[in-house]
Amino acid sequence: MKSVSLKELKQELSTHSQSELLAYCLRLSKFKKDNKELLTYLLFESFDEIMYVANVKNEINGQFEQINKTNYYFIRKSVRKILVNTKKYIRYSQKKETEIDLLLHFCTKLKELNPSISGNAQLTKLFNTQIELIKNKISLLHEDLQFDYGFEVNKLVRL
Repeated sequence: MKSVSLKELKQELSTHSQSELLAYCLRLSKFKKDNKELLTYLLFESFDEIMYVANVKNEINGQFEQINKTNYYFIRKSVRKILVNTKKYIRYSQKKETEIDLLLHFCTKLKELNPSISGNAQLTKLFNTQIELIKNKISLLHEDLQFDYGFEVNKLVRL
């Protein structure tokens, strides 16, 4: 089955009643965990972005504490999983400041990881890629925010 375009979906949804739309949302939330998480964000967390970022940072901290550090293979696998989850939370918000905050926090935790990521080329490359992504996102922000976030990135890179 081929899905229709977003424009066609929007047109069709505008013809349905509020109760039908509610039923569609609830049905969507039953199919995938991501749909349910997005709906949770939109209904309960989108009004307080600062609290949302703090909760996600706490979750990232918990995930970094649970990393199996016996060898770099397990560290890489865990770090990639944490990054995927972080990007998922970024997609829910769709705000540049939230994206930069969460990626900076991820990179900070990655840099603080013991054993050091400098002992593994793949982890170092992952860190550098995220830093470049952050720099690109910062360039799209207002000048004041660019300065503040640029300072944070430079401090993180120098560590």
